[in-house]
Amino acid sequence: MTAREFRNVFAAEPFRRFTIHLADGRQVPVMQQEFAMLSPSGRSLIVYQEDDSFQVIDLMLATSVEVNGRRGKKPSRMQGD
Repeated sequence: MTAREFRNVFAAEPFRRFTIHLADGRQVPVMQQEFAMLSPSGRSLIVYQEDDSFQVIDLMLATSVEVNGRRGKKPSRMQGD
């Protein structure tokens, strides 16, 4: 994954939660824009979680990004379901 690819997902409007998949099988959720910071070189990423824990990620080890559902929206149910 490149810094440009990350920035495209990260800067999307409106922001949508996403999960970074790493080569070792770990999955790192990014719940809010304020919870992630890209290094000036674009090589490393720090992702905080709601409990103040954090992970430093080498973006060269990221294999994919999964964009999750819309923030704050619940799927609508059809009448009669």
